[in-house]
Amino acid sequence: MSAQKIRVAVIGVGDFGRNHVRVYRELDDVELVGVLDANPERARAVAAEYGTQVLPGTEALPELVDAVSLAVPTVDHARVGCRLLEMGLDVLVEKPMAASLTEADQLVATASRNGRLLQVGHVERFNPAITAVEKAVSRPLFFEVHRLGIFTPRSLDIDVVYDVMIHDLDILLALVNAPVTDLKAVGIPILTDKIDIAHARIEFASGTVANLTASRVSTERVRKMRFFQEHEYISVDYARRDALRIRVASTVAGSALPQFHFEKLVTEPEEPLRAELRAFLEAVRTRTQPRVDGPAGRRALALADQVMASILEHAQRVQLSGVSPQARP
Repeated sequence: MSAQKIRVAVIGVGDFGRNHVRVYRELDDVELVGVLDANPERARAVAAEYGTQVLPGTEALPELVDAVSLAVPTVDHARVGCRLLEMGLDVLVEKPMAASLTEADQLVATASRNGRLLQVGHVERFNPAITAVEKAVSRPLFFEVHRLGIFTPRSLDIDVVYDVMIHDLDILLALVNAPVTDLKAVGIPILTDKIDIAHARIEFASGTVANLTASRVSTERVRKMRFFQEHEYISVDYARRDALRIRVASTVAGSALPQFHFEKLVTEPEEPLRAELRAFLEAVRTRTQPRVDGPAGRRALALADQVMASILEHAQRVQLSGVSPQARP
């Protein structure tokens, strides 16, 4: 495979899938064979836009491609993903990886049983700012995270916890690397029948505490994280793809005020989705485990489930109308 381009297809060419098509078209070491979508008109439009073809169906894929980006609705991830893995294809499935932990386990088990690679599309893990921060993190003690977005009609089949907050839950699990010991969350529906805004406070066995706010009904777009560790804090701006470290230096003789040292962490400028898809292709080429593999996606989903359970418990306790125990698809 190393001497040839990796052949890929994109299944599901809505907002997310269309971007996968665009990036695959821009990369040199991949052959975009074609696209599939439940909406034939949309499939034809995206194929025409990016100079590829609409494929006849999933049955033909094993003869045509080596790997697939799967960006269908969340409720179909496990059903379609398991089928592709059983066909002998490597799969990148968009987040959240499945509609339930049982279905996530099915995906992980199917990939293992068939010797296939499974990557989960937690694209923010490939944000240059997070890549830089992973080298700087030591013992984080407190996180403050805000991920706010303006309302759009996409991804309304899932709650904001699974649509938006799950990015930061995944990153927290990667940076803290300790079990969760306590979690409390609140959230409400505003414009949909799903949870549109949520806040969670999470404590880890390491002593780390994280406060997260996620919204898809904000008047502005904010995607920021800052965390504190001994004698310093680091501020991340996901939109700018940069990170700033502020250290407390030794006090100057004769001065009662602390001195601060500002350092912009070194980043490699690249669109996160491009970095994610490059990493997927490299894993396919070298047969190495993806950076965000199935178990990592499952851990993020499990933590998202804990957040949602706490939200529902709080809603029932205060008798909040519009929030039902069936908040998940």
